[in-house]
Amino acid sequence: MAIAEHEPAVESLPWTGVLHEWVTTVDHKKIGVMYYIMAIVFLVIGGAEAMLMRLQLLGPELKIVPADVFNQMMTMHGTTMIFFAAMPILAGIANYIVPLQIGARDMAFPRLNALGLWLTLFGGVVCYFSFATGGAPAIGWFAYAPLTEHTFARSAATDFWILGLLVSGIGSLTGAVNLVTTVLALRCPGMTLRKIPLYTWMAFWANVQIIFAMPPLTAALVMILFDRLFGAHFFDAQAGGAPYLWQHLFWFFGHPEVYILVLPAFGMISDVLPVFSRKVIFGYEFMAAATVAIAFVSFGVWAHHMFAVGMTRTVDVYFAFASLVVGIPTGIKMFNWLATIYGGRWRMAAPMLFGLGFLSMFLIAGLTGIILAVVPIDYQLTDSYFVVAHFLWVIVGGILMGIFAGSYYWYPKVTGHMYSERLARWQFWLFFIGFLLTFGPMHISGILGMPRRIYTYPVDRGWEFWNQVSSFGAFLQAPSFVIFIWNILISLKTGAPAGDDPWDAWTLEWATTSPPAVYNFETIPTVRSRRPLWDLKHPDDPDWQYE
Repeated sequence: MAIAEHEPAVESLPWTGVLHEWVTTVDHKKIGVMYYIMAIVFLVIGGAEAMLMRLQLLGPELKIVPADVFNQMMTMHGTTMIFFAAMPILAGIANYIVPLQIGARDMAFPRLNALGLWLTLFGGVVCYFSFATGGAPAIGWFAYAPLTEHTFARSAATDFWILGLLVSGIGSLTGAVNLVTTVLALRCPGMTLRKIPLYTWMAFWANVQIIFAMPPLTAALVMILFDRLFGAHFFDAQAGGAPYLWQHLFWFFGHPEVYILVLPAFGMISDVLPVFSRKVIFGYEFMAAATVAIAFVSFGVWAHHMFAVGMTRTVDVYFAFASLVVGIPTGIKMFNWLATIYGGRWRMAAPMLFGLGFLSMFLIAGLTGIILAVVPIDYQLTDSYFVVAHFLWVIVGGILMGIFAGSYYWYPKVTGHMYSERLARWQFWLFFIGFLLTFGPMHISGILGMPRRIYTYPVDRGWEFWNQVSSFGAFLQAPSFVIFIWNILISLKTGAPAGDDPWDAWTLEWATTSPPAVYNFETIPTVRSRRPLWDLKHPDDPDWQYE
């Protein structure tokens, strides 16, 4: 008892300050912000790895980066951008916005929400701990067997990579279960499934996909870990295993993963374009149905990544057909977005700029995807830089454009301040032009025969000019990310007060204060239409009378 009397009060301990408050929080908004910050840090790291690769490919037969280090950069760049940048940044935005859009106080499972954040971060740290073993894994981010077998990857770096993805995958699964439950169980009175904002609807289906796509990847990672550590032979052809079983398991996750990333970006664009065009979204029901179609059909197209492995003609025909079919609901969305902005009163703020950039770039990405769905063409282009260009056109030109649009759109709500429009425009044009210069020439070098995953090339192949343009474009893109980070940081102090609803928007998050209180809403709202704030602002012409 005497000892206890001399212990310092809890309030005086150093970890009871702001840092302790954030580390121990279960508030969905703070967890969302921490997801976002974590993703930005990993985005910078992954971007630095990409710049190193582009520097090496600037000219033929360069020796700036050794072959093994180049392969390590390639592995960690892909892993970082997909698992520790793109997925967390989308999880962070969903964590913050979805409960606000459905009129909820918090996520359904607040502590599980925090667990998902810390598991994702810990998984990323474990992955990067592989550098401490003498070098990161040099297996490529999709880790094709038998390169991942102990015979060909003897370092413990591959084991840390596998463990990191296992841990972060559990974090993704917990977050997905939480968000799906939140949308199904915590919607405010009057918000039926047919009245959910399109961003929430698309984030919901992306997380449904996570629930079904992550277990096959988890199983594959456990299998390769058993091969490496316990002498199993799941992917060892010499012992009766099947190396291409890994490809089936990985791509059964890997192709839905593209839609796991792009559906939330679709949702952000579907919220931004109507507000900045001053028009109702065209064809809400078709947009919602197309989302469900994408979520289901995307699980039936995975083997179009494997046309060259020697599957039967029947299997090739099926996956080619399914790959063409999945473009139909995406095309529906594209026409709906164009119909939404057609004839509208455009407000050309940063969210609209990035929204229009998304429309133009994702259209091209979709068309090159249709090209690769044709088996004879895929035979010629598989494992070439054309495939790299298509994939990055989707990820950067589509998903990242959508993320920037959503980030600027909701920045005033999260911070209570407006961002610098001038800096945002500088960022857009540097990013847009740099993007075109980086990934456009990759299509050409791929058609000319440049294979992916090579660290250098001879002088007589005709690839030098296109690689130089790509590298120049990458160096042009880099300042745009610096401007973005500087903008969101400096605007915290210098940005004008945003007010509760600076965009004159229509969904429930704009009915709260900026930033929202811990409890989100003083009174749980009741809605009667898809645009509840429009109904409040225009009682003479409410939306519900048309629904």
